[in-house]
Amino acid sequence: MDIRQQLLAAFEVEHREHIDMIRAALAGGAEGRQPDWNDVFRRAHSLKGAARAVDLPAVEAVAHRLETLFERIVAGATALDREATSATHLALDRIEAYVAGLKEAEPPEMPADALAALDRRLGTGPAGPAPAAPPPPAAAEAPTAKPIAKPVAAQKPAPAPEEAAQSLLRVPADAVEALTRATYDLTASLGGETMVGDGLARLARSAVALRRRTEAGRAGGTAGRFAGTGRRADPDAISADLDALRAELRGIEAGLAALAREASDLARRQAGAASAIEGAAARVRVQAERLALVPAETVFGGFARSLRETAREQGREIDLTVTGLDLPLDRGMLQVLKDPVLHALRNALAHGAETPEARRRAGKPAALAIRFEIGVRGGRLHIAVHDDGAGPNLAAIEANARRRGLLGPGEAAEPEALLGLVFEPGFSTAPAVDTLSGRGFGLSVVADAARSLRGSVRLEPREPWGTALVMSLPLSASRRSVLLVEAGGTVYALPGAAVERLLRHERASLGRALGRPVLSIEGDGAERTLPVHALSDLIGAPASEPAETGSLTAVLLRSAGGFVLAVDALRDVRTLLVLPAPPIGADPALVSGTVVLPGDVPALVLDPEGLAGRAAEARSAGIAGGAAESRADPRGTGAQARRSTILVVDDSITTRTLEKGILEAAGYRVVVCVDGQDALDRLRADIETVDLVVADVEMPRLDGFGLLKALRADEAFARLPVILMTSRGEAEDVNRGLELGADAYLTKQKFDQRQLLDTIGQLL
Repeated sequence: MDIRQQLLAAFEVEHREHIDMIRAALAGGAEGRQPDWNDVFRRAHSLKGAARAVDLPAVEAVAHRLETLFERIVAGATALDREATSATHLALDRIEAYVAGLKEAEPPEMPADALAALDRRLGTGPAGPAPAAPPPPAAAEAPTAKPIAKPVAAQKPAPAPEEAAQSLLRVPADAVEALTRATYDLTASLGGETMVGDGLARLARSAVALRRRTEAGRAGGTAGRFAGTGRRADPDAISADLDALRAELRGIEAGLAALAREASDLARRQAGAASAIEGAAARVRVQAERLALVPAETVFGGFARSLRETAREQGREIDLTVTGLDLPLDRGMLQVLKDPVLHALRNALAHGAETPEARRRAGKPAALAIRFEIGVRGGRLHIAVHDDGAGPNLAAIEANARRRGLLGPGEAAEPEALLGLVFEPGFSTAPAVDTLSGRGFGLSVVADAARSLRGSVRLEPREPWGTALVMSLPLSASRRSVLLVEAGGTVYALPGAAVERLLRHERASLGRALGRPVLSIEGDGAERTLPVHALSDLIGAPASEPAETGSLTAVLLRSAGGFVLAVDALRDVRTLLVLPAPPIGADPALVSGTVVLPGDVPALVLDPEGLAGRAAEARSAGIAGGAAESRADPRGTGAQARRSTILVVDDSITTRTLEKGILEAAGYRVVVCVDGQDALDRLRADIETVDLVVADVEMPRLDGFGLLKALRADEAFARLPVILMTSRGEAEDVNRGLELGADAYLTKQKFDQRQLLDTIGQLL
């Protein structure tokens, strides 16, 4: 299937979603429920954009008329009367028939009656009776809607039908087939467990038979027959009994040997079955994740062509750059972001465009430069659209805001606040409405999508000119290839896509430049001389003893300009589930996530761009040396001469492991518990003397507040120092913790390693 057919297949599903939602809203209006006109308008707008993306101008024209009609209903300029309802249903019917006809050998034609009916209702076509295309019964008796006087933002969305609330994913057929095959493999592998179960049953029966045999021998043996007879036993009878006893013992011995062989065979079978099940389950997991994770290109790949085509239609010249399309992302997230990203790109084209003369005067190239970036920063997904146009027109934004009542007559407006207003529904500074912009709902769609994904979006001016629209969203957990390296005795993960080459080089042959070791690397027909930075120095880990001889183990990273990262050892390359970065104990500029290694050992995923930035700082300002001096400064942060014991209580394995590492590096002895009840039981068991407790608040069974209350009520622990460290930073939570007797209350959002160690030093 070529790309055109793939796009049409996707459009066939997408257009059905939009049409069904519009019809559901109209049906709700017929039943007396106020439709969510904001959503209805956006559906028509998205349908138009999708039709443009697959080059269906006939559908685009009808959708554009629908969009205009719904916009007038939103503004209160017209009502959804019978004529409007009939024209809408006719248009939807014609679009459905047209898309269905795309599968036929003969290209379909869009009947003109839908456009004519919409034009008459909009007052842009000749007057006359509407075509005889009756609307569906659900909307035939729809009452005339009253004009809507309030802006859409003030309305509450109408409850959607149950069917409309379902989330849909477009899944390739081969992915479903692969998952089905993997499921069959798992089912077949589970059959091995049945064989092991049958063998265990046989083993149990054999053991019972042996037990009965020994009991019978004990009850009827020679010692039992002759004990206490008081007379001399017949030697022949005794000999016969002994022979029988020996034969019985040989039989029991043979039975035990058979039992041992059966047990050994079952152990081998069980190991093989467990291995087969583990492999099959892994294949099921990989295929299931394949359904959810796809390259960003799957959804965003056609945007560049669509934007360039739009620019040509508008008579504008653009230079479009796209990066990050190979990034694997959650399929559901991509579907939510599809329309918002397209709106952001069209907004950059519409509002960034300048006349050739204006660009010449400003010293800019003739073509408008637009850059579309997709990447991961600090454990979050960042989608950015940059342009080198004139930049935000703050004066026009302020004038429009005052005209709409978003700013009072004498109210001052900071630039940042003004730029936040552009995301209001219907807010636009375009001088006129066209097929590209002017309605003011494009950026509103972007903001709504960011909020629905628990993210944020901002519009900001760029230096020396232009505009940047940046979306920052939580990154769904996904499996990624990572390189595991060791530095300072700790294992870290580097994204596999960021690693260009693994290096091993003799230290004695390293060059030096500006007092720092450098390495010359051949590649692409040229030689590059790159600085060498030790990973332990960049992340502040304990450095190993510097070696002057031997081999240097290093990684060449694909960062800006490139640099060589020296590590203590290369451990492995694995595909692991990358989780969000931990809330504490990790530098957000350097850490982008967490992986869990075998044995439930967490490892931090390092951000190559953050490492490159830290390396640049070290080269220019000598921060690496300063950081080393700072780490060597023991004021109030290290353990005293007596090795104190600290109990760390947290239900997150990542958090408690990181806290344990921080405290042990400072010289403390650390024990950990998984929740408040576990900690209380351990303290009362008096396993060791605990000098201080660091506890989370939100935990199962017994939370931090409950643990603190129980400790203060127990005379043995009433004076035990307790630090609550939690993400709950509201004033009432802090007051409650201190009132219950916490000696300190630290929040994870503002976590500072030195503050924790200083607080512990003061309490001990």
